[in-house]
Amino acid sequence: MHSVAEAVDRLRALAAAEPLATLASRFSAAGHELALVGGPVRDAFLGRPVTDLDLTTSARPDEIIAIVARAADAHWDIGRAFGTIGARFGDETVEITTYRSDAYSPDSRKPEVAFGDSLEGDLVRRDFTINAMALRLAGGSADAVPGAPVLVDPSGGLDDLLAHRLMTPGAPEQSFGDDPLRMLRAVRFAAQLGVDVDERALTAIREMRDRLGIVSAERVRDELVKMLETDSPRRGIELLVDTGLAQLVLPELPALRLEIDEHAHHKDVYEHSLTVLDQAIELELERHPDSSPDLVLRLAALLHDIGKPATKKVESGGAVSFYHHDVVGSKLARKRLTALRFDKETITAVSRLVELHLRFFGYSDAPWTDSGVRRYVRDADALLERLHILTRADVTTRNRRKAQRLRGAYDELEDRIAELAEREELDAVRPDLDGEQIMALLGVPPGPIVGKAYRFLLEARLDEGPLGVDEAQRRLVQWFESGAASD
Repeated sequence: MHSVAEAVDRLRALAAAEPLATLASRFSAAGHELALVGGPVRDAFLGRPVTDLDLTTSARPDEIIAIVARAADAHWDIGRAFGTIGARFGDETVEITTYRSDAYSPDSRKPEVAFGDSLEGDLVRRDFTINAMALRLAGGSADAVPGAPVLVDPSGGLDDLLAHRLMTPGAPEQSFGDDPLRMLRAVRFAAQLGVDVDERALTAIREMRDRLGIVSAERVRDELVKMLETDSPRRGIELLVDTGLAQLVLPELPALRLEIDEHAHHKDVYEHSLTVLDQAIELELERHPDSSPDLVLRLAALLHDIGKPATKKVESGGAVSFYHHDVVGSKLARKRLTALRFDKETITAVSRLVELHLRFFGYSDAPWTDSGVRRYVRDADALLERLHILTRADVTTRNRRKAQRLRGAYDELEDRIAELAEREELDAVRPDLDGEQIMALLGVPPGPIVGKAYRFLLEARLDEGPLGVDEAQRRLVQWFESGAASD
């Protein structure tokens, strides 16, 4: 976190730069207040990059458009009913919103939008005190120095930020009642900013969590995504489970807290899953330090064992088994992500990784043939690199010798994949003949026979590697003449 003096200097420099300087001048000339608000002000004190320029003003939407239209390269109506106008100045995009003083009904997920008359009134209706700070750029009190930006902090957000404390501007019961999504935002900010949620707010979340049910699945999903894409989402996930919010959002997570007794020993699946997530993120950053957070990988790491509660079985002697939890977990992951309105591509990728996450285990005891390696690559397809990371992250044993043996075995597997890929173009495992060649050789039209022939050649390719066109043709004719195509 920057010192207060450093943050103030940073904010002043931001206010003096474009496009804020021009906007402040124009709004002031039109007789309106303008302030940089929320996340950008908070992030300046935290020393984080200021990437979003969110502004609030006393001007109404039509007045905002009239002011920015003459200076902006482009402007657009994001939501006039909500008072928000977007504008672009060169490479910078800003959002400008009229002061709000919304009202909420107890059974509604949307506010009844009402415009406010003061910056202070707008700030105290915001979610948390650390987001309820503003830098007034134009207008303000009569004794304000013209052109000098002024920090406005009616709820003590700066003190809370310095204390690493997350509080609501007013009573948390009122704040969460107004917008239940704020309960999830509290969890997300705990992970994203490393702040501690105030005890009164935590109590309110536990007591009011059922109200989250009125929030759309899309808004819930977006908060989960933001949390999982933080540097350390574990803190947020633990809060999600401990407050009971997970029962409404991801009930599969608290279900991982399987009952453990002295007669049936197995590891804590919930803690194991969090550790796998931690380790997957470490490997992700190690292997791809310049890439954006990999949401698919992180979801798969978090959900990879959610099939265990449904498949748990205590064997004779007290051992516990979870046979087929990979397959069951894949189905559960697909169902949950669908309910949360994730896109089809994400759902398919995550559920497939959950299904594949056990494929490697056993390799260290009996290394695969080349055929087995080819099939591993074929089954993973475009998910192979993620599967590498997930499989490595899934090793959480405290037995150093076992962990070292598994790491060594996977090193060997990756080396073999690389060697085969170089020798056989393994990243594109296909039969030696395509569909057109198969139809021409056998004299058959498109249909089931072509599909069977293709699969026959693919199995041969996986078992033996590239056959070459001549050998593939010979075997295909032999297969066809044997009558196998009609079986």
